[in-house]
Formats: sequence, C-alpha cells, structure tokens
Amino acid sequence: MESNRREFIKQATTASAGVGLVSIIPSTVWASKPAPSDKINVALVGCHNMGFGDLSQSLGFSEVNCVALCDVDETVLNEKAGVVREKFNQNPKLYKDFRKMLEQKDIDAVFIGTPDHWHCLIAVACIEAGKDVYVEKPMANSIEECNIMVRAASKHKQIVQVGQQQRSGFIFKKAMELIKTGNIGTLRKINIWANFEYGIGPQIVPDSSVPDGVDYDMWLGPAPQTPFNKNRFHGSWRHFWNYGGGLASDWGVHLVDMGLWAKDIITAPEKVLTYAANTFPEKRARDTFDTMTICYPKNDFVINYDLTAGLQRGPWDMLYGIAFIGDNATIVTDRSKLTVYPETDNKTKKFKAEEYKFTEGKDSHNQHVRNFIDCIKSRQTPVCPPEIGRAAAMHVHIANIAGRVNEPLLLWDDAKNKFTNCEAANRLVTPEYRKPWTLPKY
Repeated sequence: MESNRREFIKQATTASAGVGLVSIIPSTVWASKPAPSDKINVALVGCHNMGFGDLSQSLGFSEVNCVALCDVDETVLNEKAGVVREKFNQNPKLYKDFRKMLEQKDIDAVFIGTPDHWHCLIAVACIEAGKDVYVEKPMANSIEECNIMVRAASKHKQIVQVGQQQRSGFIFKKAMELIKTGNIGTLRKINIWANFEYGIGPQIVPDSSVPDGVDYDMWLGPAPQTPFNKNRFHGSWRHFWNYGGGLASDWGVHLVDMGLWAKDIITAPEKVLTYAANTFPEKRARDTFDTMTICYPKNDFVINYDLTAGLQRGPWDMLYGIAFIGDNATIVTDRSKLTVYPETDNKTKKFKAEEYKFTEGKDSHNQHVRNFIDCIKSRQTPVCPPEIGRAAAMHVHIANIAGRVNEPLLLWDDAKNKFTNCEAANRLVTPEYRKPWTLPKY
C-alpha cells in the first residue's frame, strides 16, 4: 500500500486513542510498515464458511496476499490454512484471538466472517487499527452496533464494504437500470420472498462438552454465558437471538437491500408492520421465527417481505426472489435470472414495456470483493458502505424486534434512535455485553 496513505491512517487513528476499542489494541499495531505498492495484505477472522469464501475470492486477484487467519476453532483454522497453502501457495500466520492478530505489522485489510454478534467489536477494532474492512452481512446483530460501525468508519476514514454482494452483480444492476430509466413505469410495489429448508432450524439435541481445540469462551465473546450446544455453533448459530437474526436477517438483508436500492433509500424505516411466529409443525432448536410477513410502507410505494421456512418453492415457482411491480411491467428476479413481464394496453393490445430475459447468471460475489480491493487502492467509496449496510440491517432488525416484543406495528424515530410507541422494543436497541467485553463508544 502507498506509504502516504499509511501515514495518514496512522496519524488519524492515533489521535483517537481512548475511544471505543483502542484500549484492547496493542500499541505495536501502529508500527506497521507499508506493503509493496502493488500488493495488498489481507487477513481473515472467522474461517468456517462465508468468511473463507470472501477470502478465496480475493486470493483470485494477483495483487492480494493472505498473511493471517484467525478462528477460535483449531480444526477449522488448520484446515483452511492448508487450503490457502495448497491452492494459493501462501503461508498465513495463524491466530485464535483477533487482538493478537492485529499486532501483525503487515496487514492492510481484514475480512470478517464471524457470527453476527462479533461483527461490531472486530470491525471497530480493525478500523481503529487503520485496517480496511470487508464485513459479512448483516453488518451487526443490533441497531446500536450498526450505528457504531457507521460512526467508526466515518471518523477513521477507513474503507468498509458490507457483504451485500448483490450490489455488484449484473442481474440486480440491470434491474435497477430498468426501474430507474422508467422501463416498467412507476414503481408501485416490491414483493420479496425467501423460504429455504434450513430456515426451520436444526433438530433439538442436548448440550454437550466443548469440542477439542475450540475456545468457546472466545466464541461467545460479548454474548451471554451459555452451555455449549452444537446447534448454537457452526452455521446454525443464526437461529438464536444472541448471535443472529434467523432467516429474516440472513437472506432478508440481501433481498430487502434490493428493494431499498430501487429508490436509493439509505435510511431506517419509519414504520414496520410485522407478523412473526413459529408455525412449522415440529419443534426445532431456535429462538428466531420460521414464518414472517413484513410490510414496509414508504412514501410512494411499499415493500412486502414474506418468508415461510421449510418450503422449497414460492411465487413464480422460485425458491426466493423479488418482484418489482410497476405500472407498465413487473421485473421478477433472483441471483441467476431476470425476466420483464410487460403489461398489455387494453386499447392497442400492445405491450406497455419491452420484454427482456436474462438467465445466464453472474458471479456477484467475485465482483463485490473486486470492488473492495479496488477501493482499498483508490480510496473511493465502495458499492456497499456502512450507511447502506445499516439501512438494510435496520429494516430486518426492527421486524425481528416487533416479533420478539409482540408488537405488530413499530414506529421508529431515526433522529432520536428510538421507537416512539413501544418501550419494550427500545430495550432491544442496544445489546448488553458480557464482561470483560464492552460496547465501543462512538
């Protein structure tokens, strides 16, 4: 990386000492030397699933080096280190504690693929250490953590890309072009659906001993102390409020984001109407909801989000998707295809819009990581900065909160950062961290 950028980052972050997580970042982190100008040194925290996918995408670019991997599970850590060595011919240093990893002097950027409840703490620590960040979606597990991440990135001028990769793919960029150029007429409604078998949660199993090589206390981090259960560990952690938001935030944040993009909305919803329940006939290991219907009324259109976990088919014979409904046509899309269904003029018997169909699919994940790497070099704003990540996360978090407090209608005042009609909901805005972890202050 360019030395003048490094020096600027060092000065800016050093000036913020005493704010947020600086106290847990070793002073040696500021001794970083610039990497060669044509190389970007990256690290990964959380190696099990999507995080390693993000890293692997980046290592397909010649200018990227993997210099560190961090995971609380030694089995996962060693397995992924082996893949990096064998597939990419790189030999990263290995850590079980991200704070120790941040002592490594040559890291330019960090990918974060941990469970959601860790996103804020790790992202802010990396930002304060002068690292650029790619953080998986949703960007955090609570409303206030999202706010903190936006403020931290803004204060320290770091590049932060949220992993809502559909922002980078051809299909949804094409959908936005068709909507914003008036091809489908006035946009009136957006219908979103996502079902998925996994959304019902795993079958119930008893608690058990912690697997060998797992630092479970570190895995819990700021979350409440809880006995180990494999259903709250790899992958299925997302069905428990302490760590994630269920299907609503896992897939919903991607799809709702597309609804917001259609009108370039980057603010929280003022009003959310929610039905939320667990209606799958078999009791499963979960806190979150398997069945939800959510309505987001906007000024001149409406977004509807419907999920029914356990099903593998939905509207338009699609497992998941989005229908952008306009006066002249409806666009129906998912990540692999896009079809424009024109309305017919009853008088002329002609279509009101041009037909269009694309079914070849494109890799938005690769392009999203590419955008992050390009922005590290150019210092330009990435396609999904924290403000956009926050907007999408806020929409799904508010719906989940509505279900948790059994309040079908929630009214949100973004300026005051509070609900105006439900104190029980306000108690879920800011998480309570388990000691010794503390919520960053921004």
